[in-house]
Formats: sequence, structure tokens, C-alpha cells
Amino acid sequence: MKVLLINGSPDANGCIHTALVLAAEELNREGIETEEIHVGNKAIRGCIACLKCKQTGRCVFNDLVNEVSPKLAEADGLVVGSPVYYGTPNGTVLSFMQRLFYSCGCDLHMKVGASVVSCRRGGNSATFEALNQFFGISGMPTVPSTYWNDVHGYSGEDVLADVEGCETIRNMARNMAFMIKSIQAGKEQFGKPDAKHTQFMNFIR
Repeated sequence: MKVLLINGSPDANGCIHTALVLAAEELNREGIETEEIHVGNKAIRGCIACLKCKQTGRCVFNDLVNEVSPKLAEADGLVVGSPVYYGTPNGTVLSFMQRLFYSCGCDLHMKVGASVVSCRRGGNSATFEALNQFFGISGMPTVPSTYWNDVHGYSGEDVLADVEGCETIRNMARNMAFMIKSIQAGKEQFGKPDAKHTQFMNFIR
């Protein structure tokens, strides 16, 4: 079993990385492999709705998105982390996630998702909700914790001083491990839920 950790911060070793390390430690203790992928400082452009990915299974822009896509297909869970930029996720990680989820073509149903947010003071809840939107539309159960998955600070050292935030991230990771194992056991015993998406409506008449 494996979980991908997406670091959407430009700082490879900053607040988000520190939170993801805490999550990885707990997941590893539960026997789940992790891989952190640094996205936040990459030149990743947004989706242009060309629909080429629907023909080829790959994004027309051959960058990190296409490298991560097969890893997402093989993973059992995904944690995406972002700092707060003007009350929203970092634009780079949003472009990455939008293109990854749209172009990957893989079955995300029942893979487990969670988001992690860091902020100096505010904007965390709006950013958290924006990242979680990717999971619900893709059939991915979202992992709960004992609070929203956010940490506060301006540096990794600040994050470690946020003892409640650190506890929240660790609890999220333990819950994620439990959900991944439970879903795997459920699929073996009961099979995967039949959730077809065949009906599409355009509400403009």
C-alpha cells in the first residue's frame, strides 16, 4: 500500500514539508509506503481545455503532471498540501491538481484523499475546502481528523511548535491508514462499489 504526498509549497523544506513528514511517519508505522513529490516551485501551467488527454490519456503539456499520473494510478491514497495564498491554495498546486485529476484517466474511486494546509494566521479553512473539492467529485473518501488539517507558522520550526496542529496531522495519517486497510479488506470481502457515471447534464437550455 502506498500514499503520495504532494508538497505544493515553493519551499521544499518549509511548513508543508514538515506537516507531510509527520503524516509520513505515522503512515510508515502502519506499514504504508509514502513518496513526497515537490510541486510548489515547478513551472506548471493551467489546463487549457484542449481535451487531448481524452484521446491520449496524457496531458498535452508533458511535465510533472504526466510523471505523477501513473503513480496516482498505483497509489491507495493521496495527501495534497498547500500554503495559503490570499485565502486560497498556491496557484501552482491548483494548476497541477486540476490537470492531474482531469487528464490521468485512472480510476480514483475509493482511493483515499486528504489535504493539509499551512498558514501564518488566516485563510486556512477556505484553502482546505478548495483542496478537498478534488476528492468528492472523484469518488475518493476524504480522511477526517480531530480538527481541520492545518498547521500554523512561518517556518518548519514554527509548525513543530503548533502542538495541536501536529497532533491533528498525526491523527489524520492514522485515520488514513485505517481507511486504506479497511477499504482494501472491504473490496476483498464484498467487492468494489458499482458507481457508474454515465449521466451528464448541461443546465443551459
